[in-house]
Order: sequence, then structure tokens, then C-alpha cells
Amino acid sequence: MANGLQGVLLGHIGKAFPAFKVKNYRYFWIGQLISVMGTWMQTAAQSWLVLTITDSPFLLGLLGVAQFTPVLVFSLLAGVFVDRFPKRSILLITQSVSMLLALALAVLVFTNTVQYWHIFLLSFGLGMVKTLDIPARQSFMIELVGKDVLLNAIALNSTVFNLARIVGPAVAGILMAMVGAGWCFLINGITFIAVILGIFKIDVRPVINRRPRGTVLPDIKEGLAYLVKSPILITTTLMLAIVSTFGMNYSVLIPVFARNQLGLDSQGYGWLMASLGVGSLIGALIIAGKSAKGPSRARLFVVPFITSALFLLIGFNRSYLLSAFLICLMGLANIFFTTSANSLMQINSSNELRGRVMSVYSLVFAGSTPLGNLFVGTVSDRYGGASAFVWSGVITFSLVSTVVIAYGLRKRIKRLSVSGQV
Repeated sequence: MANGLQGVLLGHIGKAFPAFKVKNYRYFWIGQLISVMGTWMQTAAQSWLVLTITDSPFLLGLLGVAQFTPVLVFSLLAGVFVDRFPKRSILLITQSVSMLLALALAVLVFTNTVQYWHIFLLSFGLGMVKTLDIPARQSFMIELVGKDVLLNAIALNSTVFNLARIVGPAVAGILMAMVGAGWCFLINGITFIAVILGIFKIDVRPVINRRPRGTVLPDIKEGLAYLVKSPILITTTLMLAIVSTFGMNYSVLIPVFARNQLGLDSQGYGWLMASLGVGSLIGALIIAGKSAKGPSRARLFVVPFITSALFLLIGFNRSYLLSAFLICLMGLANIFFTTSANSLMQINSSNELRGRVMSVYSLVFAGSTPLGNLFVGTVSDRYGGASAFVWSGVITFSLVSTVVIAYGLRKRIKRLSVSGQV
């Protein structure tokens, strides 16, 4: 009887979310569900802890520079590495090291010895780990589920990420108010056990690019040439670079805006971060439900304009409830954009080059964070968090408009060339 009910339940879930039919993916998804909640607890608690220690938005922005500069510098090299070794093994290593870094931060906080430079160095170490983890995780997805349900799998991963974005900061805000930030870091370290066990249980045939030693630079060049020659890959990369640099610096923008413009405490900040996750979760569920239609290219051009408008509205208001609503909409818009960008880059990449293509994705998505964080940290430090929102919106709008106009002109010239008018 129990087996029958389980079969019926899995059948209904499988129709709506076909990626769940794949056992390996279920192991991965459940592990992520637990671990990413801890990650978001740490993200929220760490930002608030740094503001408490330093009272400096600039130093908070500099923390993002420490974490994501390694991704900016080493992503292309990491892509070659990911293509040459089993991605499952790489993920086991990166998740284990991430767990140790979280536990180290917990010990520093519990012993009352934590200083800003400790957090800076641990963030740099985490950045080194992410350099390998992001392209390995992204390109591992297609090995788990295949191309047919890839968009569904990516959208379901986004539901995990954004459910955690709701629960993690909210729980972190409560824990910080009750028992301190150290517990957020400890819980994060413990939650890595779930994802490590999930990866251990996965059994897939790895896709490995076996090339002779001494061909690292030619491999990087091959991957970049492949991406540049593909109109959809290079266009997606440019749009992603703009939005990632100026439209996704939440770890700096939201805590500074919450503390300095809205006058919130740690718990109020946690709920404001959670509202971002609510919007993102809704967006991820919508994408997952419509994944059979495939990724939408139109979202690459439309959604960044919506994000720009939301940034401007947030910057010019001082209402907590309205800010929470607008940030919720911002989360929804961004998840529409990032799931489409991720899917388009994976689906339009060959198996042998996917690791290198996704390393470029990592480079522009996460590697742009140092530039973005440094920008919003500097603006926030001098003019306040509201001004940082406004300037981010203006710059995003301007750069995206330039790319859209160039893309439209390119298509028009191509049509005229085909018709013989040029």
C-alpha cells in the first residue's frame, strides 16, 4: 500500500517536474536543499557581522572582492580542469573544504577572537573553492539529467536556492538576535554533510576530455573561440556580465539599505533578505512548470530593463513594506533571467567544451561580483545605500540598452545582407 502511494506520488511529481524522475538528480537536489539553507544563513550573518565589526559599507563590499576575485582570475583555467576530471570527484572536494571554512569561522566567533581580516581571508579561501565548484556544478547537471529536462533541473535547483534564500536569512536574523552569529556559521558547516552524502550516492558515467599535458592554454583558447563564434553564447555572456556586475549585489546593497536607510535591526534585515528569496522562489516554480517550452531568449533582453526600474523605485522610497515588495519582485525578475541564461549556455554547448563554456559563465556571473561589490560599496560609503540602488539601476539600463540596440542592428544588417540589399 505504502509503495503504491509512493509510486502514484512520484508519478504526479514526475509529470510536473520530470527531472525528479532521475534518481541521481533526486540525491543531488535533496542534499542541496539542506546545505544551501545553511549557506544563506552564513551569507546573511556574515554581512551583518562585518557591518557590526567595521561599520563600513566599503569594507563589506571589499569582502565580496576577496571572495570572487579568484573566480575572476582563475575561472578559465578551472574550466579546463573541470573538463579533464570527473565532476563528481571535484564536487566532493569543494564541498568538504567549504564545510571546513564555515566551521573555522564558527570557532573564531564562539571564542570572541574574530576580526575583519579573519573573515576576509576565509572569504578568499571560499572564493578559491568556488572557482572550481561553480563550473563543475553547472556542467555536472547535464550529466545527471540529460538535455531534455535540463531546464527543469536548473529551475528546480533555483527553487532550492531561493527557498533557502527565504528561510536562511530569516532564521539567521532570529538566531543572531537570540544567540549570536556563531550559530549560523556552525549550522552551515554541519549542513554540508547532507550534500556530501548525496554526491557520494550519485552514480553517473563521467564526461571527461582526455587531452595530453601541456595543452592548457590551447584548451582555453579553443573554449573562448567556440563561445565567440556562437551568436547565442556570446550575446548571453554579454547580457549576463552587465546584470551580474550591476544588478545582483544584494549582499552589500540590502544590509546597508536596511541598516542605514530603513533603520532596521538584524531581524528586520533578515526578513528583507527573505523577501528576495520569496520572489525568486515564485519565479523558479513558474520556470519549472513551463520548462517543456525550453529557455526563452526574449527574457535576456526584457528582464534587465525590469530590474533597472525596480532598482530605481527602491532607491527613491523609504517604506519597509514597499521595499520588501519591490525586492520580492526583483528576486522574481532575476531568476527569470539567470535560469534562461544558464540553460541557453548549457544547451548550446558541446559535451567536450561544456566545462569551459560554463567556466566563462562563472567568470561573468560570479567573477563580476568584485567589480560590482566594489562599486556599490564605494557609492554606499559616500552617498548611502539608496544612491547605490539608483546608480546601479541607471548603469544597468544604459549598458543593456546599448547591447539590445547593437543586437537589433546586427540582425537587421544580416537580413539585408541575405536579401542582397547590402
